[in-house]
Formats: sequence, C-alpha cells, structure tokens
Amino acid sequence: MNLMHRPWSKTRIAALTTGASALAAAMLAAAPAAPQASGTSGRTAGALPRVDFNLQAAPRLAAPLSAPPTTAQCEKLYGFACDSPDQIRDAYHLPALYEKGITGKGATIVIVDPFGSPTIRNDLATFDQQFGYPAPPSLKIIAPAGKIPPYNGGDPGMITAAGETTLDVDYAHALAPGADILLVQTPVAETEGTTGFPQIVAAEKYVIDHGLGDVISQSFNATEETFTSRRQLEPLRAAYLDAYAHHVTVLASSGDSGTTGPTIAGLLYRRPVTSWPDSDPLVTAVGGTQLRMSGGQFTSTAWNDTYDTAVNQYYGGNAGPNAAASGGGVSEFFGRPGYQDGVKSVAGARRGVPDISMSASSVVAYHSFGGLPPGWSLIAGTSEATPEFAAIVALADQVAGHRLGLVNPRLYELSARHASGIVDVTSGNNTVSFRQGAGGRLRTVHGFPAKEGYDLVTGLGTINAPYLVRELAGGSG
Repeated sequence: MNLMHRPWSKTRIAALTTGASALAAAMLAAAPAAPQASGTSGRTAGALPRVDFNLQAAPRLAAPLSAPPTTAQCEKLYGFACDSPDQIRDAYHLPALYEKGITGKGATIVIVDPFGSPTIRNDLATFDQQFGYPAPPSLKIIAPAGKIPPYNGGDPGMITAAGETTLDVDYAHALAPGADILLVQTPVAETEGTTGFPQIVAAEKYVIDHGLGDVISQSFNATEETFTSRRQLEPLRAAYLDAYAHHVTVLASSGDSGTTGPTIAGLLYRRPVTSWPDSDPLVTAVGGTQLRMSGGQFTSTAWNDTYDTAVNQYYGGNAGPNAAASGGGVSEFFGRPGYQDGVKSVAGARRGVPDISMSASSVVAYHSFGGLPPGWSLIAGTSEATPEFAAIVALADQVAGHRLGLVNPRLYELSARHASGIVDVTSGNNTVSFRQGAGGRLRTVHGFPAKEGYDLVTGLGTINAPYLVRELAGGSG
C-alpha cells in the first residue's frame, strides 16, 4: 500500500502511523455517532476511517457510517471537504467522454495489492449500487506469486491492505466503468524496501508475460534510502523492463509524506528524499492535488494536509502538524531520462517525480472486510490519484485501439506544446512538518512550490480528461 505515502497515513484509515513497518501496532478507536443530515441524499455523516498507506504511525480505525456523507456534511461536521466519485468524474469532465461511449471498454486495469480484500466483490457491488454505476465487465482476482494468507480482522496490517484494495478498485472502476479489472494479490506485505517487492515483481511479470493487462496501478513504494544501492534495485526492475517491452503502462504513487519518507525503523527522514518505484524512469509517477470548488468549477492545488488542523484532528487525533502531502523530489538512483530534458532546470541531472497528478482529496468508499463494522469510510492520498490516472490511461487505450505503453514521453511532449489535456497547477507546496525525537521536537523538511510549468510537487500538473484521453491516443483532443 502506499506504505510509503503519508507520514500520517496514505490512503489512511483515520490515524497516524510511526512507519510503514509499524502497521501491526495499529489501534482501533471508536468514533462518536453523527446525526443524520437532512437533504435529498439521505446520507449519514460520521467519523470515517481513512486508509493511508504511507503510514508513519499505526492507524486508528474510526467507526464507519451506514451511508456516504455529502461534501457539505463533511465540512459541517469535520471542517474539511470530502468528494463522491461523481464529483471526481465531474472535476475531470469525464461525463463528456462517457456520452461518446469512451468508458475504457476493451482495456484491462491491473490493481496490485499485498493480501487484497476478502470482500472486494461485495464491496464494489455496494459502491456501484450506491452511485448507480454498472458492474465492471469483468472483475478477476489472481494470486500468481503464492497463496494469500487467510484474512485476519484482528491484524491491522491486513485491515489496512484491504482498505487500500477497496480504494484502488473502487476508483479505477468509477472513472473507467467499461474497463475490466484484474486484482493481483500478493502474499507478503511490502515494507520499506525490506520485504514484499520480489513477490510483487513475480506477480507483475506473470500478468505481463501472459498478456493479462494493459495498465498497472501500484499504490505502494519505499523510500529510496531504504535500499542499500541502485544495484539492489536492479533485479526488482524486471517487471518494468518487461512492461516496457510489451507496451504495458505502469503507474506508481509518488508518496504521501511530501519531501520526506519513512526509514526502515519507522521514523521520518529529516532531509528531502524520494521513493521507488515511482522514481523509476519506466514508471509514471502520480502525485496528488486537492480539489476545490470555486464559482461552480473545480480547481486544483498541490495536496498538502500537513498544517490543516481540522484534518489532523480528525484523522490523527491531534492538531498536527503531521507530514501529509504529495510526494516529490529528485531520485538518488536514477539520472534524468530523456523525456525530462525539457524540465532539467527543475529536475537537474536526476529523475524528477512526480510526472502528473490527480485528486488526493478525501473520497468515500464502502468496506465489509472485518476488523471494524461494515460501512462507508473516507479515503485519500496519492494511492487514490494513481488508480484514477490508471482509468484515464484505460480510456485512452480504448480510443487508440491498443496499449499505450510508457506514457511519460508523450506527457512531456504534450506539456511542452501546451496541449489542452494538461492543466498547470500553480499553487501549494509539499513542505511538511512533524514532531519526532526527544520531547517531540518539531521538524520541518522544506519541499517545493507548485509553479508554472513542471514542478516537484504536482509534476506537469493535472488533467482535462476529454482532451488528454484523445491526445494520449494520438489525436488532437
């Protein structure tokens, strides 16, 4: 799970963590029941668990709700907004594509998650019924890297993994409702560069070699410094080399810790770091934006909840600050790929991340996997943005009539000529602060500002789907 995303959680389940490896220390905390809000939706607002896998402190799981809250209900009850999948669709103008039959039909989105969720079929069906979406043409689940351990609702790590799986599948499907979904489960948890990746590589190579998918969505990563060297990474790159050869698009979330990231010991680095596999030149790194409604239109800023007292109080149980922002920076291991030559003034001689960004705003999802009562939860982070962009690639695959493969060169080419499908994000940053060490000393790791053109917080910016889908497919938009 983006077990390397937010320091306080990635797609987090309402709480802070002390490190990706500290998932097992998660506590369950009941949340107070919220009143039924009025309105035609009949939805109940309440304390919603947030799944965030950049866990820097084991998550507390708040009691879920019987119905998803509206944006207004979230703002009134908690002091911050939440979005429905319909609002995410509207923010990127996706209904204009659906009206033309562009739904991702014929493409397969591959979701890769350690452990997966034992109730994903039921949970997706409930999600679809709530919002009036059709079931995906196909939802297949495989475990090519080994037998998945039995689900244990008393294991916070498995609860977190199931929550991540729910998020990934829900939002890939919500944005590309006509695409097939292949959920690939692996038997070992991914933990900061120490375990899990060999099984992930084996599973992805199986999918690629058997022609089972067109775009792979990965909501996990590890701080580059948790690997001993670039040499240690080379065997783990086998799946990406294979994907490149077979024209399969591979995505990875850029992390939820801003410009820091977790150490193997579960602390946070006090200097700028980046993570892998999003830093790999053969992977499209997906960062996060915050959607805001203004004048009846959605606008995007760099996602950064580090200093938002209401968000911290709700998800972390304290006023903060807690490191929670779009990951970005320059790679320790990889030099600047040719497609980034046009942004070398920002990235320098190294690989810069992210490449593109989508919403990391709080969204709703349904779960019934056990460990907490079934119901609706709030989820956010760059592991939300990643399956969203996977859906965009699936739509473009349909228009093109074939797989697009590595999309990074095309993205940078489109940005250089100011194509309409890429929308610049020019506000916000990914500077983060957190308390760590003796006496809870406040630490700050300075990040980067979102600015005109490429930056190390939102990459090239965000998207306007009706244009970008056709532009990626080779058309004029």
